[in-house]
Amino acid sequence: MKRVLAIILGGGAGTRLYPLTRMRAKPAVPLAGKYRLIDIPISNCINSEINKIYVLTQFNSASLNRHLTMTYNLSAGFGQGFVEVLAAQQTPDSPSWFEGTADAVRKYQWLFQEWDVDHYLILSGDQLYRMDYSRFVQHHIDTGAQLSVGALPVDAAQAEGFGLMRTTDDGRIQEFREKPKGDALLEMRVDTASLGLSEDDAAKRPYLASMGIYVFSRETLFDLLNGNPTATDFGKEIIPTSLARGDKLQSFLFNDYWEDIGTIGAFYEANLALTDQPNPAFSFYDEKFPIYTRPRYLPPSKLHDTQVTQSIIGEGSLLKACSIHHCVLGVRSRIEDEVVLEDTLLMGADYFESLQERLVLRERGGIPIGIGRGTTVRRAILDKNVRIGENVTITNANRIEEADRPELNFYIRNGIVVIVKNGSIPDGTVI
Repeated sequence: MKRVLAIILGGGAGTRLYPLTRMRAKPAVPLAGKYRLIDIPISNCINSEINKIYVLTQFNSASLNRHLTMTYNLSAGFGQGFVEVLAAQQTPDSPSWFEGTADAVRKYQWLFQEWDVDHYLILSGDQLYRMDYSRFVQHHIDTGAQLSVGALPVDAAQAEGFGLMRTTDDGRIQEFREKPKGDALLEMRVDTASLGLSEDDAAKRPYLASMGIYVFSRETLFDLLNGNPTATDFGKEIIPTSLARGDKLQSFLFNDYWEDIGTIGAFYEANLALTDQPNPAFSFYDEKFPIYTRPRYLPPSKLHDTQVTQSIIGEGSLLKACSIHHCVLGVRSRIEDEVVLEDTLLMGADYFESLQERLVLRERGGIPIGIGRGTTVRRAILDKNVRIGENVTITNANRIEEADRPELNFYIRNGIVVIVKNGSIPDGTVI
């Protein structure tokens, strides 16, 4: 794995995750109370002994850069390991911003080529899964492939939203189609039992979806990028081109938990699913394959006469006489008396407010960080540093699916109320 370079694609403007991406890049969006999305692929790399990692971004990368700088120092011990952000930049030779996944890699190929490596691992920054990439790379080498694609077995309903691969029984890719439907979809069925699934499971999931992660052999990557100077996307253009010219493309089956959390609805559901018991579909409790993040050295959480069920509570939190059910609370969460919180993701805060600061704020008509006394919140996402006043109701009682209320510091996406980062909601507000 010392001869592998990982390139994590940070994605575009993150419009599907807006307003969570209003002030941050998509990979910097908080996850599971204390992590960020970018921690998933980086941790997978570290656990797979791949320690040369670039992250490509072009929107709101300040907080992402700060997180990576404060979290990952892979050069400790005088090694060659690193995690580095590469933001989109304009140069005389390349006057435009990133125009797609392939274009982003092409614009920095001069840097990637400087490394004495044999393979490039291309990853996405907005997926939740746990994978040993060393097995992926070794499979690529053992099969003699020039390009390998991570493949997820899916059913017909899921298949319409993915790029699909039709393969031989040994996993060699023969055809690739982007989001086919109808008869075109039926033509992409594969005998997934031949790739390792049980007969029953193969009958339910007869399609191979591209996970958007790839292993390229060195020469193949740059030949494809330079030979197709107008191609901007790996899935839509680079893979079909590679197939058409006769390259050997191989699928790598991944039959485990994987979730693309690029939308508000998927992000919300994936976070709350972490509270499932006794065995959530994805768990951060794995000593052999841990997910890393920034060490904050916070004190333990404190609960005063609090009722908590099926929830995750980040460290440094203070919960008074409140009721919490099926929630994920981030670090430094502050919840006052008589609060009811259900089916909600609260991202916590970047800093503490002292009791004196909170009292002064109240005296001046301000709202302290956290959730005020007597407030009820159901089915919502409360971004970092939110200030929710007293006796507020956030329940989307009218069941509105989509709404934009930036002047009031909230949006509704997929029926979920999202309070923006640093947003303030006055006492008595009903949403």
